[in-house]
Amino acid sequence: MPVIKGAQVVEAMGGRITKQVEELKNAGVEPCLAILRVGEDGSQMAYERGARNRLAKYGIKCETTALDIDVSQEDFEKAFRGLNEDPAVHGILILQPLPKSLSIESIKNEINPLKDVDAISPMTLYRVFAWDKQAFAPCTAEGVIEILDSIGTQYRGKKCVIVGCSLVVGRPLGMLLLARDATVTYCHEFTVDVPKEARDADILISAAGVPKLIGAGHVNENMTVVDVGINVGADGKMCGDVDFDAVKDIVANITPVPGGAGSVTTSVLADHVVRAAKALTK
Repeated sequence: MPVIKGAQVVEAMGGRITKQVEELKNAGVEPCLAILRVGEDGSQMAYERGARNRLAKYGIKCETTALDIDVSQEDFEKAFRGLNEDPAVHGILILQPLPKSLSIESIKNEINPLKDVDAISPMTLYRVFAWDKQAFAPCTAEGVIEILDSIGTQYRGKKCVIVGCSLVVGRPLGMLLLARDATVTYCHEFTVDVPKEARDADILISAAGVPKLIGAGHVNENMTVVDVGINVGADGKMCGDVDFDAVKDIVANITPVPGGAGSVTTSVLADHVVRAAKALTK
């Protein structure tokens, strides 16, 4: 039961990203991510701190535009457009969810696709679904691929079961796997027999957001399990969608929570900013 720790994947990615940042700086380009945050939500600020720290390790500039919780839609859009039009900004990350008084819908189609590093635009998602390798997939979805690549996964013909089909993880992840010639099955709340579907998988990915949804009855001994869920269990502790203790001694490979898929996401974000900087400064 090898445990795939996110730190190992991040370390492997780090050398590649740092080298590319150095090359860009030698060419006079400083990669820059702009974070747009509304209010002071604790989880958003924690993610922001993590992203800033990770990007700083790679030498990537990160600037935050923080708006008051009661900012108007007009001023929110004005702040966004300033970042979108700034040639020194190579990637834009809008922390979500936004307050109910604001809508992101009005700017989804405005964002420069080369700056859309977390795939908020329908056009960016279309390109991901069209298997355009230049498009930025949502960072969490691409992070799962980085994890699977790190253990030498051979995708062709493998059955991949994804529990959860959101536009943030499940659906774009399925497209990334299909592009690698895997056979993809989605499970959702109306799937008749999720354990049966899951047990047949070579790769099982859970992104449902339900604590300990996946148990021993969902897995087999040859399976790789990637747990994308970030939940708080009944004991108040962070846990994933997978009952780690019930599953870990059965499966071939598994990611933990915390310390698994979530920790890879900010490195994927950094990689996207670097790719964006290259594309915008050609």
